[in-house]
Amino acid sequence: MNKRILLGMSGGVDSAVSAILLKKQGYDVIGVNMLLWGEDTSNASDASKVCKKLGIPFTFLDLRNKFKEAVIQDFIVEYKVCHTPNPCIMCNKFMKFGAMYTRAKELKCDYIATGHYANIEFDEKRNANVLKKAKNLKKDQSYVLYNIRKELLDHIIFPLGKFESKEEIREIATKYGLEVANKPDSEDICFIENGDYKEFLETKAKFKPKEGNIVDKKGNVLGKHTGLYKYTIGQRKGLGISNSEPLFVIDYNKLKNELIVGEEKDLYKESLQAANINWLVDDVKSGMKVKAKIRYAAEEKTAKLILISRGYARVIFDEPQRAITPGQSVVFYDGDTVLGGGKILSH
Repeated sequence: MNKRILLGMSGGVDSAVSAILLKKQGYDVIGVNMLLWGEDTSNASDASKVCKKLGIPFTFLDLRNKFKEAVIQDFIVEYKVCHTPNPCIMCNKFMKFGAMYTRAKELKCDYIATGHYANIEFDEKRNANVLKKAKNLKKDQSYVLYNIRKELLDHIIFPLGKFESKEEIREIATKYGLEVANKPDSEDICFIENGDYKEFLETKAKFKPKEGNIVDKKGNVLGKHTGLYKYTIGQRKGLGISNSEPLFVIDYNKLKNELIVGEEKDLYKESLQAANINWLVDDVKSGMKVKAKIRYAAEEKTAKLILISRGYARVIFDEPQRAITPGQSVVFYDGDTVLGGGKILSH
């Protein structure tokens, strides 16, 4: 009897080709589209057409209430405390590898799958399945997958992990006559129209711009800001102040409603504190050297991991890192293997 698999289908080319590959490998594939935000069902329609063409069952999950509670509320709360969140990480944890996995069990599926660029492989040394980087490092999404539960690694398949280029994916879709073959990749946060998160916070979360002082490290007032949530660590443009040396946002004082600026050298920090750590392997030890990545687009850098508790750690870098940002995630690697990761609390 063929193994049954529930495939998350976004309506894009990656999940469509995943359906083709899984079917060719002999799985009984069920496609599911997750409605997460708003009333737009065009992606569900695209996913449904792909399933119909490939002759596989299609269903959808209305997760809008759950998405609002688990992802959007976290996004809003993080900005309230002057953090800069990554909602895709929360969505992966609670929606794609939370609610979808629950649905898969209800449908008696053996596995779940998505079109993410990553791999799950058996590690003989650890005698367990581990999460690894995709072969196509430019598309690798292992960073945003660190927060899935460790026990799910035995039940997840990433069909695209071994491909070297996106062009190969589009060629397969074209070969099968899929309309989504040349559909552009979605890169914006799905619930932020036009990429304007400030407008979202003001209209949907009722943030009210509150003017305050822009100060240097000594507390000298240099200008005025128009609301702390409008600024991110490392920001240079839009500060409205002039100085002999370029100035950057380096921190916030929420109690005094102050935006703290400094020179570029002030952006570099040697360590960070991380909380809510999710470990995907069992052999992490305090004091070990790891490669740590502090944002999706950053390079990994060598660091020492100090475990304060199971879910809390201090990370000390061999070289100071630029613009460590509370609210973002730090993810730990051993070569291509994801050890785990957590949310940055402070630098």
